[in-house]
Amino acid sequence: MALKESQVPFALAGSYGLWARGGPEPAHDVDFMIAEDDATAVYELLAGRGLEVVQPPEDWLFKTYVDGAMVDVIHRAGARSIDRGLFGEADLLEVESVQMPVLSATVLMAHKLGAMDERACDFGAVLPAARAVREQVDWEEVSRRTAQNPFARSFLGLLHDLAIA
Repeated sequence: MALKESQVPFALAGSYGLWARGGPEPAHDVDFMIAEDDATAVYELLAGRGLEVVQPPEDWLFKTYVDGAMVDVIHRAGARSIDRGLFGEADLLEVESVQMPVLSATVLMAHKLGAMDERACDFGAVLPAARAVREQVDWEEVSRRTAQNPFARSFLGLLHDLAIA
């Protein structure tokens, strides 16, 4: 609620964003994306509201806790800064009885695949989400956005072979 009240552009992202669009229910933390330009203000806003806010070693996010649940507030995706233009690709959806912006399935899948690397490339974890939201995704756009990532290209090839994409 603090993000909604702040008027700072944000959107539900990650596995919960995919879940809000019909993907499998995740069992871990919630991800929200904000613009990198807003990161300091949002950090201070959440801390000012009495929420525990933690800066982990990773410099692309910070974490907060709401009713015991960990929430990642992400302001960079990979090496790319998140800018406010990303939130134009979000839709206002009802998530657990709360209206909030949720990134498009295309953006969510592009981020999910773009994050794959040698240490994190579990196709089995991503495949059910891709199958569930496949009709909402512009797979050509995902391919364009992830063209430099060999793991993403391999996963997209698998989706093509399985007639998902």
